[in-house]
Amino acid sequence: MGPPSSSWRSASTFQGLRCWFTDVPSAVRGKPSWLLASCRGCVPAERCIPRTCGSEDQILCLVLGPWRYQLEDESAHLDEMPLMMSEEGFENEEGDYHTLPRARLTRRRGGLEWFVCGGWKFLCSSCCDWLINICQRKKELKARTVWLGCPEKCEEKHPRNSIKNQKYNVFTFIPGVLYEQFKFFLNLYFLVVSCSQFVPALKIGYLYTYWAPLGFVLAVTVVREAIDEFRRFQRDKDVNSQLYSKLTVRGKVQVKSSDIQVGDLIIVEKNQRIPSDMVFLRTSEKAGSCFIRTDQLDGETDWKLKVAVSCTQRLPALGDLFSISAYVYAQKPQLDIHSFEGTFTRVGLLDLELNQLTKALFLALVALSVVMVTLQGFVGPWYRNLFRFLLLFSYIIPISLRVNLDMGKAAYGWMMMKDENIPGTVVRTSTIPEELGRLVYLLTDKTGTLTQNEMVFKRLHLGTVSYGTDTMDEIQSHLMNSYSQVHSQAAGNTPGSAPLRRAPSSAPKIRKSVSSRIHEAVKALALCHNVTPVYESRAGVTGETEFAEADQDFSDENRTYQASSPDEVALVQWTESVGLTLVSRDLTSMQLRTPGGQILTFCVLQMFPFTSESKRMGVIVRDESTAEITFYMKGADTAMAAIVQYNDWLEEECGNMAREGLRTLVVARRALTEEQYQDFESRYSQAKLSVHDRTLKVAAVVESLEREMELLCLTGVEDQLQADVRPTLEMLRNAGIKIWMLTGDKLETATCIAKSSHLVSRTQDIHVFRPVTSRGEAHLELNALRRKHDCALVISGDSLEVCLKYYQHELVELACQCPAVVCCRCSPTQKAHVVKLLQQHTGRRTCAVGDGGNDVSMIQAADCGIGIEGKEGRQASLAADFSITQFRHIGRLLVVHGRNSYKRSAALGQFVMHRGLIISTMQAVFSSVFYFASVPLYQGFLMVGYATVYTMFPVFSLVLDQDVKPEMAMLYPELYKDLTKGRALSFKTFLIWVLISIYQGAILMYGALVLFESEFVHVVAISFTALILTELLMVALTVRTWHWLMVVAELLSLGCYVASLAFLNEYFGKSLPESLLAMWHLMFFIVTS
Repeated sequence: MGPPSSSWRSASTFQGLRCWFTDVPSAVRGKPSWLLASCRGCVPAERCIPRTCGSEDQILCLVLGPWRYQLEDESAHLDEMPLMMSEEGFENEEGDYHTLPRARLTRRRGGLEWFVCGGWKFLCSSCCDWLINICQRKKELKARTVWLGCPEKCEEKHPRNSIKNQKYNVFTFIPGVLYEQFKFFLNLYFLVVSCSQFVPALKIGYLYTYWAPLGFVLAVTVVREAIDEFRRFQRDKDVNSQLYSKLTVRGKVQVKSSDIQVGDLIIVEKNQRIPSDMVFLRTSEKAGSCFIRTDQLDGETDWKLKVAVSCTQRLPALGDLFSISAYVYAQKPQLDIHSFEGTFTRVGLLDLELNQLTKALFLALVALSVVMVTLQGFVGPWYRNLFRFLLLFSYIIPISLRVNLDMGKAAYGWMMMKDENIPGTVVRTSTIPEELGRLVYLLTDKTGTLTQNEMVFKRLHLGTVSYGTDTMDEIQSHLMNSYSQVHSQAAGNTPGSAPLRRAPSSAPKIRKSVSSRIHEAVKALALCHNVTPVYESRAGVTGETEFAEADQDFSDENRTYQASSPDEVALVQWTESVGLTLVSRDLTSMQLRTPGGQILTFCVLQMFPFTSESKRMGVIVRDESTAEITFYMKGADTAMAAIVQYNDWLEEECGNMAREGLRTLVVARRALTEEQYQDFESRYSQAKLSVHDRTLKVAAVVESLEREMELLCLTGVEDQLQADVRPTLEMLRNAGIKIWMLTGDKLETATCIAKSSHLVSRTQDIHVFRPVTSRGEAHLELNALRRKHDCALVISGDSLEVCLKYYQHELVELACQCPAVVCCRCSPTQKAHVVKLLQQHTGRRTCAVGDGGNDVSMIQAADCGIGIEGKEGRQASLAADFSITQFRHIGRLLVVHGRNSYKRSAALGQFVMHRGLIISTMQAVFSSVFYFASVPLYQGFLMVGYATVYTMFPVFSLVLDQDVKPEMAMLYPELYKDLTKGRALSFKTFLIWVLISIYQGAILMYGALVLFESEFVHVVAISFTALILTELLMVALTVRTWHWLMVVAELLSLGCYVASLAFLNEYFGKSLPESLLAMWHLMFFIVTS
């Protein structure tokens, strides 16, 4: 369900998720506080996680509707003429961006040429789309009224709240599988050939000679697809069977997520995924607050604070919800920019290349048949002879090619899943393992993929002294001494005396001691944040006593912190580690515990939250013990540099920390008198009540406080990387793979991670693409980027959108020249768009890696998708082609298994084609010798056995071959570069195998006819024996690394053939053993071939 229209207003927008707020009384009786609306860019499972601050950790939600998929077409064509990336265009003055070079012109095909060159495909697809639109008209979206706890009152029927990743159903399985097989030219050709054997005039052999191989190929395919479909069904069943508590008049009942209906009241437990669009009605925390995590929508694993509907939160008991007769009126959903894009099937590049080679073989087949009929002189019914020759030479196109490749791919997948070096790997798409060996671009998410999203405090800099992880004990000692002095001074005051008020003094500044500066810095970090301490319920406490606090454990071991950013939690956890602990917080106050155990209470007077525009947050607090009023602020160095007092170290130290990959925050404060604060509060209140330009006026009032603030410290926080991320990225870079990072995080964070992970090396410059909003600004920035050399590009999603609108080709061309690219603030749709642009403009193979629901569209748009099972759920893992548990496994998956899969598939495919070409060459020689007669050389079981029991096992054993050992492939990843050029399977290698096949076929047939002229009656058996032995020897000569199964396959095939000599007298004759006395003749032309 998309966001409602007119009467709703957007309060805040996140990447991939929008939270919609309303205060319209008619929307929900009792003035609802917020409505969580989903985006269509996610799969309907594992979307948001709630966490509450109360004792029972539950929230009550009203179901508005199921999560839906929406397939959307690309936007309309650009109406702007593109700016060409030419030297002339960029040598112009920067201001002259209105002058555009002439656009490239392409000749438009027409008539028969257009129809032959692809027009027929366009016509067919247009007709299919028209029929689909007729049969499946989109349902008109209407406004809906949802009654609390009364699904039966819904005016319209809504779809089930379930997900379905299956490709087929019971009725479409067989037709769908057959279509997927016969859309390839290879199988379609053999279907026509097999059907031709029902015509008596065209029949040249037994029916099983053609139908048995075709039936075997289809049977293997159907079984494989059935297994994959059953696995998808099981995965969907597991997700749809997740249990939730449904509140009814009779109490709680357990329901499956797929059985949740619009209007149900669902109780969502702590750390449980929200299963559908819901209104937040009630929580077990008495203030009605709850933390929501939206990792499956926007990839952000931080907790966002939300507040329940006020009237439902105030009800005494849950059962009272059924007595208030409340309803939600939601206007009709409207389209959202975040649309889900799925792919029906995947076909690897190797399959497409083999399909092209198959068409080339078909042309050779037709040409050979025409030549044979021409040499006949077109006598008699030449067209019938032409078709018979097409049937005789049909083995040029090997029907077993598809089944061998499919079985080989299944074997590659099994090897990947059994590799002990990459445990937990799952191959979900068994049709494209060789794609892992041809990747040029790797597009990866940041949070949860490259990083663990666990922040660790690393550095505190006070200007003259810096503290790292190994000197934190000094900070703890200074802090303890400082608070000891404060407590001793406080003890000297009389108990009944009034709190000491300290006003800002105009006296000359005295240099503070290190202990005093540390004390002020740590206290600022402990107060300036949006963190809330949460205490877990005691074990064994059950029941439904709401808002009870007696069952909570307030010990340090039972306390956890929740905030809207993991950076905030890291800072508060660090202050706790050095002795100053946040023990309690609500909307109006905070309590800190000092190293000596004393509780300090601070009243929260004002809170200024962090925004992407201001890049800072602040808080005004009053110390209850001293009545001091202090304004604390922290933020990015770019925003704070102009706010704090003059200093000569901030810029330099920020640069040093940034080079280490640390996320920096500048902390400052300003002491206020009571009069100053009252004046500010008055002006602030007036600004908030302003009707016009409210935002600007509020910002102006706040900025009046942000002057000459005292710089306290600079902090450095590190987002911990996944294990072995740096060596893995270095390995991939050495393998010739270009790595792009696409993240929804902010620019500064993405840049830090790019540096700390060594995605951008220390010696490389970083070009930060400035924000652009118009075509002219985009032109100037592209000019600036083009002048840079060997620098990484960092660009935001908004600027990316503008550049793609006007200069799509130029931006992609420049970005591809950069050693690394970082796209920040990217929506799921933008991630998928970037993948498609790389595919269209470069023609190279792409791989997308992610771990969250916001990565699904990118994963499915790429040629190869890899999902990581992590903290953000299994959504990306289920949607990907390959699933791994850690990012470092990608290195071995690509350079070892990708290499082996591609090399083996290429060798297997070419050898299977060689097997068909050599027997077709022998048939051509045989027909030429006997006056171009269309008579088959081998009939019946010989043709079936040739491609199965006699040669299948040795040829298929090539899936065990390896040209490079895994250890060498990991040690020298540069070997991977050669794979991306496609040299293992190309027209050059194909022609080489064609020439080898023609030479061997001619030698074998002519050798049998010449050397065994006296035993001409056995020429079929002799030539067939030579053919089988040649194939077995060719496999042995092709193998690079022997496996014991290869030896078994060779001996098994040879044994089957020797055994058949004794039983198949119909083909070999009873006197065949006597003719084999001339074995040296046979061995001579076998060795010659």
